[in-house]
Amino acid sequence: MFGFFRKNQPPAAQRPALDRDERILTWASTSTEGVVVVTNRGLWLPGQNRLGWHEILKAVWSGRELTVTAGRVAEERDGYTVVVDEPTISTLLLAPGHVPHQVQVRVTKSVAITHHHELPGGGVRVVARRVSGVDGLRWTARYDPGTPADAPRVDELVARARADAEAAAPR
Repeated sequence: MFGFFRKNQPPAAQRPALDRDERILTWASTSTEGVVVVTNRGLWLPGQNRLGWHEILKAVWSGRELTVTAGRVAEERDGYTVVVDEPTISTLLLAPGHVPHQVQVRVTKSVAITHHHELPGGGVRVVARRVSGVDGLRWTARYDPGTPADAPRVDELVARARADAEAAAPR
């Protein structure tokens, strides 16, 4: 009917297997005949499982290429996880449309709290992230490159950040 309304679905053969409550918000074709799909739950890159917004540590748009760095859980600790960077994934988008903007907005919205702390031999970033479809916050610690993983005080820093967040939460 109206030509300016584009159906917001990638070709059926390239649609990812979405969760029941997951919906496609936007998508773009890639240079490798794949698609990048943005949903309310996360980002689908060609040949990859979905990355939840809370799992993306960094996303950069060059004007042609989307580069994503996801975090991988390296260790479970009491009340938080230690994450390390996965190798970056770069994807050339042929007609990016709203994909870069939606990625930036959704990754940023997933971050509730972030603080960097200096430690002996480096530092650590303590982050609380919102997880789509889950109540509460997921807490992580990400060490700066070269910082020993057994650096002192990290448990204390996370516990203090959690306590501050709970005290500031509306009642």
